[in-house]
Amino acid sequence: MEKDMTQFALNHMTAPGLSWEAFLDLAKGLDCVGVEFRNDLKGPLFGGADPVVVGQAVRDRGLRFLALAEVKMFNDWSDAKAAEAEALMVIAKAAGAEAVSLIPRNDGVATDRAESRKVTERALREILPMLKAHGLKAMVEPLGFAVCSLRYKDILADAIDTVGGVGTYYMVHDTFHHHLAGGGDLFPELTGIVHVSGVVDPAVAVDDMRDPHRVLVDDRDRLGNITQIRDLQAAGYDGPVSYEPFAPEVHAMADHGPALRDSMDFIRAGLRA
Repeated sequence: MEKDMTQFALNHMTAPGLSWEAFLDLAKGLDCVGVEFRNDLKGPLFGGADPVVVGQAVRDRGLRFLALAEVKMFNDWSDAKAAEAEALMVIAKAAGAEAVSLIPRNDGVATDRAESRKVTERALREILPMLKAHGLKAMVEPLGFAVCSLRYKDILADAIDTVGGVGTYYMVHDTFHHHLAGGGDLFPELTGIVHVSGVVDPAVAVDDMRDPHRVLVDDRDRLGNITQIRDLQAAGYDGPVSYEPFAPEVHAMADHGPALRDSMDFIRAGLRA
């Protein structure tokens, strides 16, 4: 892969202590193509700023607002979940976001394949007309944990097809979760964004890997990030690769820019090798 094929982006989880404006400046300074904001950080979304103002600031920096996260436990469907999804879509639309993020329930319920398919398909069917009404896409993220109700991409692909959601629903390929789920098919045509983080602790077993282990990708990475990205790109994926580390030591960095640039350079070099 040539160097310029990989378009990097940042999820606000990379530097959750930064204000939304400082976060946008970080992304611009790293020549990112876009950003993802999220509603599960400390304090109000956008620090209480008007979504319209935030969206304009994103565009003024030449960035894309790739997705607004998240509807948690989206496939635990109810009237309350519908209201939650609608509220997030209203904000996303006002801010000029391209998509909202949908995260499955991760509490040991509906973990077998049949139940996973049933609860996911129901929610996707209900959410589809809401997305279309707002002109939004959705990024749906399978989680690799054994307790997750949507662990496997093939179940999601089948559900998207069944509800007529192709072109509105897209998968998140998260390199951490793909590794934890044991790999499997890639579905590049359904992939809307790639999330990257690395696990470098040599002592932790795969089944014991959790969000706090997720650091920036470097030469100690155990998840096979470069192989995953290379395989996706070889299969036709040409969308954003967005950093989403959860490790406290990454969050605590005084200046994220140099470490992120080093990691991006490492990935680019690995893809060219």
